Amino acid sequence: MVGPPKKHFLPLLLLVSLFAIFFFSHYHSSVPITPLIPNVNPNFIPINDLNKNLSPQNTPTFTFLIKVLAFNRLDSLSRCLQSLANANYDGDIVHLHVYIDHFPFVNDSSNVLDQKLEDSQRMLEFVDGFLWNFGNKVVHYRTGNVGLQAQWLEAWWPSSNDEFAFVVEDDLEVSPLFYKFVKAVIVNYYYNVSSSSPSIYGVSLQRPRFVPGKHGNKLHLDTGRELFLYQLVGTWGQILFPKPWKEFRLWYDKCKAKGIKPFLDGMVTTGWYKRMGERIWTPWFIKFIHYSGYFNIYTNLGHERALSVSHRDAGVNYGKTVGPDSQLVDESSFDYNLLEMQPLSNLKWYDFCFREVVPGRVVRGVDDLGSVLQSVQKLQTVLLVSIFGTSETITRNLLCHFERLNIQNYIIMGPHSDFLYDLARRGHPVIDANNLLDNMRAQKLIRFQGSKSELADILVKAYMIKKCLEYEYNSWTIDANMLFVSNDFFHEFIINKSKECIAGKSSEIFFVRSSSSVRKIWTDVFLNKVATAAVQAPLPTENKNFVFLVTKLLEQNGVGITWVDETSFGMKISINSVIQSILGAWKIVYWSMEIGLDLVQRQLEEMGMWALDGDSSCKAVICHQSS
Repeated sequence: MVGPPKKHFLPLLLLVSLFAIFFFSHYHSSVPITPLIPNVNPNFIPINDLNKNLSPQNTPTFTFLIKVLAFNRLDSLSRCLQSLANANYDGDIVHLHVYIDHFPFVNDSSNVLDQKLEDSQRMLEFVDGFLWNFGNKVVHYRTGNVGLQAQWLEAWWPSSNDEFAFVVEDDLEVSPLFYKFVKAVIVNYYYNVSSSSPSIYGVSLQRPRFVPGKHGNKLHLDTGRELFLYQLVGTWGQILFPKPWKEFRLWYDKCKAKGIKPFLDGMVTTGWYKRMGERIWTPWFIKFIHYSGYFNIYTNLGHERALSVSHRDAGVNYGKTVGPDSQLVDESSFDYNLLEMQPLSNLKWYDFCFREVVPGRVVRGVDDLGSVLQSVQKLQTVLLVSIFGTSETITRNLLCHFERLNIQNYIIMGPHSDFLYDLARRGHPVIDANNLLDNMRAQKLIRFQGSKSELADILVKAYMIKKCLEYEYNSWTIDANMLFVSNDFFHEFIINKSKECIAGKSSEIFFVRSSSSVRKIWTDVFLNKVATAAVQAPLPTENKNFVFLVTKLLEQNGVGITWVDETSFGMKISINSVIQSILGAWKIVYWSMEIGLDLVQRQLEEMGMWALDGDSSCKAVICHQSS
């Protein structure tokens, strides 16, 4: 029988218990610097067609904080607080925090200083006397002037993942409906697992009216779509979700400590920062959103209406008062139920160029591939990029160049990984080669004995080409160890080469023209021949690459192959290569998979072909007008 502990053991047990509590608390409260890939479950698809409606019985409880940022505009603050007090909070507890920035200490005359002190006292007396019946009211009066950036950044550090902040500058006015709408969004798109996404960082109540990407698309929205997602932050009424805000603050700290500036080529906000510097915070947040691939929920209420309105009073952003930017809505403004939320899969997503993004396109099985091929093809042509054996950094650099060249008809194929699924979350179509190969075997499309890791790259390429032929699409397959200097590379080869297939002599470039003759050959039987050849191929490993195996089988079936010498149109990176900063007539830059990343990066930088910033995101946002 185990009895109570002896007395001389009690101090030791107490000490051990206290240590365990300290260790557990410290471990679970520590938040690491967020990597480029958020903590994404690789089996999670951000977009889901299911929409589980939450009943009142299981509506989650959360904390909602209103953070009002004020300075010296008493009339503006009075209007703002009154509109907040007039809102319908549905019987919930909502806390109000008011942050009053101090006037700067400058060499003003005594009369001017006395007036500023009197104005500050009037502000404080008003806020102290303001009645808030919905929760706690907290007033933070600063001892010195910190400016708008610090007001925003220091207003909130979430105490949990169930705490949300509504940051309100003092010249805002809100609709009485704002809270009920925000609550419906949080319940449906944050807590509803079947209709949520880790990519959403908040909700903007302002009217969408601005595209920050230079030469971006016009901000055109279809009627009948009351909600959409857009990367741009809305400072005139922004609700922030806890986890992305913490990630931003830690990213900001890291950038500031390392002297990194929020420069993002191709964005008008970079010009703002160069003019105004640390007086504004939005260029920092926009750079973070570009880095992390997050999106904001916006309303599309039409007729220049919104749930929050900025009166654009004279201050940091405006030299003189401009007036309201939109019209506030109330319950009489709608002939539909604003609080009825559509499934997330029905909403459209847009990037900083207001170019549509389609997250969650993941091919795991044979039934998934057809719809993805149809969604990406351009001019009946699809480009498959294999990232097997390629570093994440090289893949990101390649995708930056795809954006530069406006190459959109690609699919990324790689092994099952967090990185692959993060690419899908950001809107890149991907093939999970391991899962697809398992599904192909389960459906008896291929029969082979051997390691999946050796064969996934080869067999998935072969199957993708088969599906392209079925849809009468041309197909390119390449590995990620090459970059295109211009996008006319594909067109020239298709036009100038008469045979049905084009293959690179020293790389994995392979083109198959859609034709009935190749379609008759490229069947399930052909796939199994490819699998058998891959399993039986002797060492060295060059005999196991895709182009070598497939061209050999095609030639045995009488298919003509045009072999191209990459050195005639491409520059190869090697230890002994002489780098040219002006690429001139070169169409591609390529290198062996055995070359180290440092050498590749250094030589690409010398060529002007390294497109990544210090945080491994693209240096630029490049907008192309949608056709």
